[in-house]
Amino acid sequence: MLELKAEAREITGRKTNSLRRAGIIPAVLYGHGKKNQNLTVDEKEFGVILKEAGETSLVALKIGDKKHNVLIHDLSRHPLTDKSIHIDFYEVKMDEKIKTKVPLVFIGESMAVKSEGGILVRSLQEVEVEALPQDLPREINVDISTLNTFEDKIHVSDLAVGANVKILANSEEMVASVTPPRSEEELKELEAKPEEKIEEVQVAGKPAEEAVASEMPEAASKAE
Repeated sequence: MLELKAEAREITGRKTNSLRRAGIIPAVLYGHGKKNQNLTVDEKEFGVILKEAGETSLVALKIGDKKHNVLIHDLSRHPLTDKSIHIDFYEVKMDEKIKTKVPLVFIGESMAVKSEGGILVRSLQEVEVEALPQDLPREINVDISTLNTFEDKIHVSDLAVGANVKILANSEEMVASVTPPRSEEELKELEAKPEEKIEEVQVAGKPAEEAVASEMPEAASKAE
């Protein structure tokens, strides 16, 4: 299990922006019957953990001499830079099943796309599962090589997970399919449509990007 060091945090509210400028991410730890605890983690160290563990793998969060088995339950990002600006860590009980959403990763090659010029349609990007913390998959692979014709479909029931993992989504829900390429008539119709002008969005006289940066609310958390 990957380990991440965290420290107790006294600074709250808008003052936490000074931490972010110093490369430190505000965080909160919570769980069943547990009092919320404000924390900080190093931005670079967290980046490494996130890349390796994702948001569904267990992480050993070390606070002082004590370790907590946690999931990255909620991660807030800056709308312009996409940098992590706040983290919610959820402490789990190793003998208690939990529900969480797991991302789908599409692998393989579809002949309906490669040979027939079809368009791959990903109807789902993630599914909710239930499992013990140690059994949670980081991701679920979807092999699209089974999509050989436009009639072939992949449903939730086709997803392969461990015996100790239960997928909570409707088994008949569509995961992926391939649609035929557009006809020449459809392409001509699209080309004939007039171009739509996108006006610059302004808020109180400011350009959109400047407005978002100045009016972005403090990252939502359960303790700040």
